[in-house]
Amino acid sequence: MDGRDALVTVALDPGRARTVIFSHPDVDVSGLIRVGRDRRVVGASYVTDHRQAVYFDEQAQALISSLGKALGGKAVNISDMSRDGNRVLIWAGSDVDPGQYYLFDRAARKLSPIMPDRPELAGRVLATMQSVQYKAGDGTMIPAYLTLPPGKETAKGLPAIVLPHGGPEARNEWGFDWMVQYYAARGFAVLQPQFRGSAGFGEAWLMRNGYRSWRTAIGDVIDAGRWLVAQGIANPDKLTIAGWSYGGYAALQAQAVDPALFKAVVAIAPVTDFADRMRRSQYFSNYLLQQQRMGTGPEAAEASPSNHAAEFRAPVLMFHGTDDNNVDISQAKIMQAKLQGAGKRSQLVIYDGLTHSLLDSDARADMLQKSADFLLAAGK
Repeated sequence: MDGRDALVTVALDPGRARTVIFSHPDVDVSGLIRVGRDRRVVGASYVTDHRQAVYFDEQAQALISSLGKALGGKAVNISDMSRDGNRVLIWAGSDVDPGQYYLFDRAARKLSPIMPDRPELAGRVLATMQSVQYKAGDGTMIPAYLTLPPGKETAKGLPAIVLPHGGPEARNEWGFDWMVQYYAARGFAVLQPQFRGSAGFGEAWLMRNGYRSWRTAIGDVIDAGRWLVAQGIANPDKLTIAGWSYGGYAALQAQAVDPALFKAVVAIAPVTDFADRMRRSQYFSNYLLQQQRMGTGPEAAEASPSNHAAEFRAPVLMFHGTDDNNVDISQAKIMQAKLQGAGKRSQLVIYDGLTHSLLDSDARADMLQKSADFLLAAGK
């Protein structure tokens, strides 16, 4: 509706009359809220600065409202519900709380904790995430999330990371983020830009996507770094960039636009070479869709970080799993070879047997420590 996703019913008759149940003037409606064994729809959700919900069921609205107040204003989600609706499994969390599951007994009016998401973080002071906006080069205001190290909320001249999200048809949300919290604990200011090309803000914001419209998307990412410096938050000699998947692509491609701004680059499972990616996609059923998404010919070549290796100034550290079926490890290997061939400082860390998400505690811990150490050494 007006270029944004809305919740609509369609009559199952020849007329197929459509009725808008809910829409938002600024962002997409991003999901349905379902409860119970029959997955009954009780509401819909959308994300502005925070995830918000509109409930069509008065009982569900009253339940969430009362539980939210009882839990100090944390975000509350209904995870499941007994058939009679008397026992409700809920999850509650926030930016400084990775989350806890509770069982609520409606008849007894009793809320009992069951299991924390990350018990190892109990008692640890975490960093708050705040919504900010910054001005892009063309004057467009770009929403972002800023996280400062605990106890340094007013500090200036910090080491800083611009952390673009993956996708690119995705977006960040306010809440606990394990990567952000780790980097903040190591002393970094972290800025997560919702650059044009991100999903959730309507078709005009999504554009052709962050690949086909990369100049605008990467420009917004670069302007995030410039804003951190202009605000005095970041030490310009300690301004770095990191990202995963498309975020890794953005971190690398930023060197093609402004190679002097970021002093170190971390790219996890990045897309780096469009031609290689399309060659590997030609036997898949979505090849033509992927081709439309990535582009072809000179356009795709210009958009590929591997073709700009000679322009890099910042040292690069990449991580990739050998069993990545989303972004083949060839992407990181091509980038590594191009950077080494151009005499640039670059290292590739390979995790054997891991997929795109690096779902292994030891590997993730290794990646976090190595990347933070590398970024802290920027400018030396």
